[in-house]
Amino acid sequence: MPISVISSKGQITLPAKLRKKFGLRPNDRVVVESTGEGILIRSAGDFFELGGFLGKGLPREEERAMMMKGIAAHLRGRRG
Repeated sequence: MPISVISSKGQITLPAKLRKKFGLRPNDRVVVESTGEGILIRSAGDFFELGGFLGKGLPREEERAMMMKGIAAHLRGRRG
């Protein structure tokens, strides 16, 4: 059974064997949940994999472009 150490900043390193098994890579997001038996860590997946969840959507590239334009506009508004 792999064991991880909690750093002084509250961080843990997931063992390489488990990262590989579940396809986790640097900068991937994980969900950390409290369960009746302890803590569950699972992949958060890609937001854009939810295509169609709320109805018909645009192609992925168009959705990303719109998102980036919205973020840029929001950031410009915060500076002024």
